[in-house]
Amino acid sequence: MIPYSFLDLVPILEGGTASQALTNAADLAAHAESEGYTRYWVAEHHGMPGIASAATAVVIGHLAAATKTMRVGAGGIMLPNHAPMVIAEQFGTLDALYPGRIDLGLGRAPGSDGRVARALRRTLDTDPNAFPRDVVELQSLFADDGATGIHATPGGGADVRLWILGSSTFGAQLAAMLGLPYSFASHFAPDSLDAAAAIYRRDFAGAGKPHFMPAFNVIAADTDEEAQLLASSQQQAFVAIRTTGTGIKLPPPVPGYRDSLPPQAAAMLDHVLSCTAIGSPESVAEGLRAFIARTGADEVMLTSSIYDQAARKRSLSIAAEVMRQL
Repeated sequence: MIPYSFLDLVPILEGGTASQALTNAADLAAHAESEGYTRYWVAEHHGMPGIASAATAVVIGHLAAATKTMRVGAGGIMLPNHAPMVIAEQFGTLDALYPGRIDLGLGRAPGSDGRVARALRRTLDTDPNAFPRDVVELQSLFADDGATGIHATPGGGADVRLWILGSSTFGAQLAAMLGLPYSFASHFAPDSLDAAAAIYRRDFAGAGKPHFMPAFNVIAADTDEEAQLLASSQQQAFVAIRTTGTGIKLPPPVPGYRDSLPPQAAAMLDHVLSCTAIGSPESVAEGLRAFIARTGADEVMLTSSIYDQAARKRSLSIAAEVMRQL
């Protein structure tokens, strides 16, 4: 059986609050653990009215407290926003609290626009080598090898599993060079998926084996029709951010939404969400089987944004059952 995991953007619902979103995330994480998910990740985004995971390390602690054995972590931390020392201390603390359960996926996008980056008090380095240098510095701090001349407490010697994240071939090259596991953001940026997978496996220089985990949207329900309705919430959110540049709180589903779009918006949606299965268990199984065959995935990171909490938990259960049977 191929391991399966879950990425949660901790969506704030239209008419809801961040508090509700975080409560829902803890409930969903516990449910995912009971359904055999390997890891549960949340992502760093800033200035987004519909995402409650900006303080990512804090949210990870909240989710770890709601679960018992499942790995929890960041998918990911946008390292340009932070000094490596700060991340070493934060995730070293998480490892001290929840030993052997913490993942740290690292991305090089800021997860925000320039205004938010300035509000974070960061001057974004345009040097393409800045991100690799920061990753190596973070590795050194966790290894406590003295290369930085600084000891992170907590952090030095912590058992935090590092991943490289990416939506282009850059991350694949870095993950291969450093011998780290690699997760690709095909759930919203599918264009370089095949090239990145090939480069990562070809150039992997680690002592072990490469571990490739692409992301895939699954919105599952008992019938295709119900799943298509549930999917319209995520579709509305994607259209909003792609057409206006501004995120929105996750809206309730709208019947016939996809068919109501003008051709250009529909084509955009179909492209960015091309790595998606929407439908009944049989439809989801068909989509996942094809995706795994295409990518040769060592693990699959599933994700979805569904307005109704009960329907979202049902979708996770269906997806888990499908993965167990594949």
